[in-house]
Amino acid sequence: MQFTYYRTVRFQDTDAAGVVYFANVLSMCHEAYEASLVTFGIELQLFFTNPTIAIPIIHASVDFHRPMYCGDQLQIELNSHQLDEQKFEITYLIIAISSPQKPLAIAVTRHICIEAKNKTRTLFPEKIKQWLSFSI
Repeated sequence: MQFTYYRTVRFQDTDAAGVVYFANVLSMCHEAYEASLVTFGIELQLFFTNPTIAIPIIHASVDFHRPMYCGDQLQIELNSHQLDEQKFEITYLIIAISSPQKPLAIAVTRHICIEAKNKTRTLFPEKIKQWLSFSI
């Protein structure tokens, strides 16, 4: 899945020094992930409250290259790829629209598909397999 999400850094995203608080970068990435699901036609309420299948994040990391400030216009380029039949990874390239040549940050989340009731690994539903191969 390749997807581009646009976002403005808000005051609430920043810390006392006026830069984006580190944990909020992952929140922004999750917004991009949710937007990609919606764009593909996946209903978020059903996706996140599915009584049989869950796709939790099992790993998250962010490398920061430059600070982000309130008012910055961001472009978040989401690129997901399937690692196996039960796991995928998303890389998020976060750039400032005003200077796209250098990334502000690069984040990664890894997700696994499990049966919601017994928490054991299971295969991706067909809709997620399709989402993984989709490009916008």
